[in-house]
Amino acid sequence: MVRWPARKPFLGPVRWDPFEELRRTQERLNQLFEDFVPSEEWTGKTFAPLVDVMEEGDKVIVTTDLPGVDKKDIEINLKEDMLEINAKCGGEEETEKEGYLKKERSYTRFYRAIRLPTGVSEENASAKMENGVLTITIPKLELEEPKKRIQIE
Repeated sequence: MVRWPARKPFLGPVRWDPFEELRRTQERLNQLFEDFVPSEEWTGKTFAPLVDVMEEGDKVIVTTDLPGVDKKDIEINLKEDMLEINAKCGGEEETEKEGYLKKERSYTRFYRAIRLPTGVSEENASAKMENGVLTITIPKLELEEPKKRIQIE
């Protein structure tokens, strides 16, 4: 026997609420992405770490947290006023219990490109990794102000 859902009582005209419609549409889109986008278990994760950029005298200091990353797995590129930080870390876990062997691998990638607030020099730039915190120190370019001569009429 087929049972039909009970009808809701008619409460009069219903006003259309655009915000409710947007909320429902967002829920539908979220469900679509969950159904069709591959899960992180297969693709790994890419994080954009937060950075602190500070000007201190004649240098720019960039600090970011890269937990669990070894310094040999970090690549830092500097081109003009763009700093690029690329890092990766991975691990393998092995567990044996009652004759069953389980092996899992994880892979995490960190990527961040930062436009620096001033011109910098690649020479004498340095980076230090300590307790999961990467600190990059880059000297600022010394720009000479061109002298302008004003003619008197």
